[in-house]
Formats: sequence, structure tokens, C-alpha cells
Amino acid sequence: MGLFKKGSSEQREKSKLNIIEGMWIKCAFCRAIVYRKEVDQNFKLCPKCGYHFPLSVPERIDVLFDPGSFQEWDASLSPGDPLAFADTQPYPERIEISQKKTGRRDAIVTGEGTLQACPVIVGIFDFGFMGGSMGSVVGEKICRAAERAIEGNTPFLLVTTSGGARMQEGILSLMQMARTSAAMARLHEAGVPFISLLTDPTFGGVTASVAMLGDVILAEPKALIGFAGPRVIEQTIKQRLPDGFQRAEFLLEHGMIDAIVSRPRLQQTLHAVLRHLGASA
Repeated sequence: MGLFKKGSSEQREKSKLNIIEGMWIKCAFCRAIVYRKEVDQNFKLCPKCGYHFPLSVPERIDVLFDPGSFQEWDASLSPGDPLAFADTQPYPERIEISQKKTGRRDAIVTGEGTLQACPVIVGIFDFGFMGGSMGSVVGEKICRAAERAIEGNTPFLLVTTSGGARMQEGILSLMQMARTSAAMARLHEAGVPFISLLTDPTFGGVTASVAMLGDVILAEPKALIGFAGPRVIEQTIKQRLPDGFQRAEFLLEHGMIDAIVSRPRLQQTLHAVLRHLGASA
């Protein structure tokens, strides 16, 4: 009987601890411990420094589009394993784990919705799926979305959060850099607006290709954007990097992006950009 009471007491204390821990979250930028509910109620912004916490794909859709307007495309596309790749575990096992974790087949969602009544075709990366890496399926879905944008003369918005090309697909993954870049060139030739929104983090082959080809390139505040990571660069050039290197603010100062937009102003800003480009409803 005494053991039962002790076990129950320990379980209650553990449950209380889990609840308390779930109430708070650490900011990845300023390292402050902040109240999770306050973050969730304010577009997932840190109340201390304004850092933009990651959004899930459904949360991103809610921020961008008019309620109930988004329709997803090509949700059933799933990657194969053409190289029979294995490191510490086979590639198909990694895919299966990410599919169960995220509830989707690969690292991007594409579709169409309305933004303040303006039709927009969109691709939204999911960092939770193998770090938002770009493999054959991601490249294919971006290209299909771009072709539909051309067919319907509808603006294309790409929201990136990615570690880069997916190494498990080797050259087939790297090929998507060329494919998606060519798709954006076709958009440009057709006069269809392409807006790129860079979120934290956007790196590697995604940055080196499609993400930096927008007619207008926007970024969220304090987003890390680059090709190689800062530690790799420092080790290569044997020099200390400037403060804030690869943050959105640094890129804006050096002319790599057009504007930094916080989430509360994002939909309004995008609508203004679309109107300027002659694409609003």
C-alpha cells in the first residue's frame, strides 16, 4: 500500500512538471524563457525580442490565406529510393519516420488559396520533414505549381524553410536546383509574379537556387539565410564572421533581399506587393 502511494505521488509530481515545462518555451534568438500561450496568441513571436518561432504548415496557411480558401495539390506524391541509399539507417525508413511525424508524404505542401480575395498559388516547405530538404518530390511539386501558375496567370508564392538539398537522393536531389530554377525562369518569361518568402532557416541548395530568384524576395525578422553554415565558413576562411552574419537584417543591408516583414503585417504586405505587380483581384 505504501509503495502504491509513493508511486502515485511520483507520477503526480512528474505530471505537474510536464505541465509546467509545457507552459514555457525558450527563444532560439535571445534565449529568454517566455510564456508559450503569449507566444501562440501573437503569431508565435517572442515577446522579448520579436524572434519569429517556426510555424507548422497549417499555421502558415492560416497566417497567409483567407479562411477556408486553401486547396492542396499533389498530396499523394511520395519519394522513392532510386539510389538504395543507407547511412545509419536506410532512406525508406527515414522517409517513413518523417511521414508518420508530419502526416504528409514529403517536405512541401503546394496548392492555391486567396489572400485578401487575390488568388495565389503557393509552395510551403515543412522543416519537420527531414529538415525541409529538397528531393525529387519537392522539386516536382514546385515545378507543377509553377506550371499551373503560368496556365492560370496566377502569382506564385514560395515559403522556404530548409536545410538544402537532400543528400539521400544524391545527384537527383541536386538536379532539382536546376529544374526549379528553370521553372522560375518560365514564370518570368510568362510575366507571372514570383514572390519568395524566406523563413528561419533557409540554407544550402534551396538558397542557391529557387529561393533567391523571386521578383520580390521577403524575409521574416532574424531569419538565418545562407548556403553553408557560419561555423563551416569560419573554419574555411579562418576568420571571425561579422555579428549578425546570415541574419535577414544582414542580407537586407547588403542588398540580398528586398524587405523584412513581420507576421502581423505579412498578409497586408503581400497584398500590396501583388497589387503593385498588377495581380490583385
